Amino acid sequence: MFSVFSANSAVSLCETFMLKVGLTGGLASGKSVVGEMFVACGAYLVQADRIAHELMRPGQPVYNEVLRHFGGAILNPDLSVNRAKLAESAFGSSTSSAPATSSVSSSTIPSRVEELNRIVHPAVIRSQEEWMEQIGSQDPNAVAIVEAALILEAGAAKRFDRLIVVTCQDEQRVARFAARQKLSIDAARKEVARRMAAQLPEEEKTKAANYVIDNSGSLDQTRERVRHIWQDLRGEVTAQR
Repeated sequence: MFSVFSANSAVSLCETFMLKVGLTGGLASGKSVVGEMFVACGAYLVQADRIAHELMRPGQPVYNEVLRHFGGAILNPDLSVNRAKLAESAFGSSTSSAPATSSVSSSTIPSRVEELNRIVHPAVIRSQEEWMEQIGSQDPNAVAIVEAALILEAGAAKRFDRLIVVTCQDEQRVARFAARQKLSIDAARKEVARRMAAQLPEEEKTKAANYVIDNSGSLDQTRERVRHIWQDLRGEVTAQR
């Protein structure tokens, strides 16, 4: 089930000094790119989005619950979940009006998003815990990173030793999302605002972070920041031995 990326899969029976790290950030901030950079440094990484995708395969308990709550209109002809239709059902129509800002209070989260999260989040968190146990048994000195958009919103931050938040400028977020989804800038801006309304404001996320990576500049600048953080994380693991 797990999408595990690793530079080292050695098995050891020594005491575990593994560091658990959460990697989060707003929509289209570049979390996945940053995650790949940490993998290149030697980290282990699992993506919550891929776990959720696996959990929503036909026949899985989470799939059955999502189908029961949101109905057959979210399915493709092959009975797999159409993620765009599920997002529209949870977030509301993208044509609905939305504030053109990402700084929206978490109290405005639509009830259908909360409903979906109550179904999916507990199962995803359990899978993350199982993955980290698996990595710890393989490599007691690992840095295990979970990439997830809603770590803070799900109340899961306490499960990690360190939290990294990735940020970017609002217009960059919109441009990246437009390119990724093949949307116009205006359509992307509305959709980004709609989805960001279901997340904590970025300033609240950065306040909770141990490390912040501003991904607004060049990839080389981001990579350099990742290297510095990686040195700190590896230093923590070494200090525990």
